[in-house]
Order: sequence, then structure tokens, then C-alpha cells
Amino acid sequence: MSSDPVLPPFRSGAISDPTLPVPDFPRQEQQAPGLAQKMDPLPDHGETSYKGSGRLKGKRALITGGDSGIGAAAAIAFAREGADVAINFLPEEQPDADRVIAAIKAEGRTAVAIPGDLREEAFCKELVESAASQLGGLDVLVNNAGRQQFCHKLEDLTTEDFDATMKTNVYAPFWVTKAALAHMGEGGSIIITSSVQAFKPAAHLFDYAQSKAANVAFAQSLAKQLAPRGIRVNAVCPGPYWTALQISGGQPPEAAAEHGSSQPIGRPGQPVEIAPIYVLLASDEASYITGEYFGSVGGSGL
Repeated sequence: MSSDPVLPPFRSGAISDPTLPVPDFPRQEQQAPGLAQKMDPLPDHGETSYKGSGRLKGKRALITGGDSGIGAAAAIAFAREGADVAINFLPEEQPDADRVIAAIKAEGRTAVAIPGDLREEAFCKELVESAASQLGGLDVLVNNAGRQQFCHKLEDLTTEDFDATMKTNVYAPFWVTKAALAHMGEGGSIIITSSVQAFKPAAHLFDYAQSKAANVAFAQSLAKQLAPRGIRVNAVCPGPYWTALQISGGQPPEAAAEHGSSQPIGRPGQPVEIAPIYVLLASDEASYITGEYFGSVGGSGL
């Protein structure tokens, strides 16, 4: 495994971009939740490739799971677009979080790091209060943190693991959002990260797929409830993206090495490639977009 992978300096915008890695990837395994900085190839969160244009100037955002993967890409993009950003992550993900916080600060924006376990309702409330206090309020909430662990046989899926997936992927967005609404007003935006698994569930992701379907229902139901209050709610449904989730139990190691190869584009997405969807949904430009779900799956459709 390479000790110092090199990030692409830019992206061409073409489907066949020679700067983006294509499977086969080196076989690699990490203990969950995993660290992006130990992956080979290194995921592109937009550290050098995302260019902002002030679309979120003055916004204050909280992003769960903001240390790596899609959450990190959203955090960096938000900062480059002018937002102040708080990220949540597990304590063991601190090394990745430090890099994201540094990237936010490099844009001259307020950066807040709040480690903790979202499976605990009390912490979810503390997270929101801390973020709102340090940012001076909340305009955007991104419920992005997720748990994905493959299991080939239902008989082998323990109640403990099933519960951990549901607590992370279903309960936590409920708890965090419920607390956040006290700080959000007209013009607010709530985004939840769902998955292609909500529509095309894999046999080995039984619990994860159910939770991601619940995330779509979360967005569509809550959007109707919050529209009179001027708060929008949408879901983003990624396909195969190259994140630490995949090499820390999200996929079997042999499948992770081929991640994204079956898509028409022939590779997994890099986190930076989905960040523009989060930017759009967080921005005032999306004022008539609510109760929707947005796919980004590399050509296979939802």
C-alpha cells in the first residue's frame, strides 16, 4: 500500500477522466470506521480540486460524518462556498477530522469539530446545541453519518449489529433533526444521505438497505411537514463511492477492490464529485426543491 498517495490537481469534467483512479484497487482492510488517509488510492474530497464561488456565503452548517468521504467533501465545498461549518465524527476518526478542519480554516471560515457517538440520544442533542452555539445558529443540517457492514446470511446478522445500523442511520437523523429545528428558520435546508441501496438493495446489505429506504421516506415526509415553515428537506442517494466505509466492512474485501467497476462509467465516484449536489441543496438557489431525492450512481440509474 502506498504511503503517500497523490491527489489529482484538478478534474476534467469528462466521464473518462485520466486523473481519477479505476479498479482494480489494492486489496485492503481496516477496522470500522476506518480512516480515509490510510486508503490506497487516496479519496479525493476536493482538497485541491473543488473551486468555490460564494454560493453559501453567510450560511452555518452542521454535517454529521464530516471527517471523511462524502461528509468531508461536503464540508470542504461548503467552506469554499462561504459557509461556516461544524462536523461530527467518532473519536477514532480524529486524524481524518483534523484534515477537514484545517481545510475549512484555510478558507477563513469558522470550523468546529465535535466528536461523539450519534447512537446516543443525549449526545445528539448536545451536538446540535454545541454546533449552534459555536456557529451562532444553524441554516443547514446534513445528516450524513452512516453505518454499513456486509453480512451474507440473515442468520449471521446479530441483533446488536442490526440495532447499531438503525441507531446510526435512522434514529440519529431523527434525534439530530428534532434538536436542530429549534435553531432553524425560514430558508433552512436539511439534507440526508441515503443510497442507491434504497432502490436496488444488495443481498449482503440487508439492514443497511432498509435504513437507506427509511432515509428517503424521512426526506419526503418531513419536507411536507416543514414546507409551511420555509425549511426544505431532500435526500442524496449515492451509488458506489470510494470512501472508508467500503474498506472497513462495508463490502467484502474482494468486492471493495472492484468497487464501481460494474457501473457504466467503470469506476467508483470520488467524494468531490457528489459535493455539488449538497451545495445546490444547501443554497438559496434550490428554493423550489424539497421532498426530492437525487441520485449519483455512475450511469446505472436509481
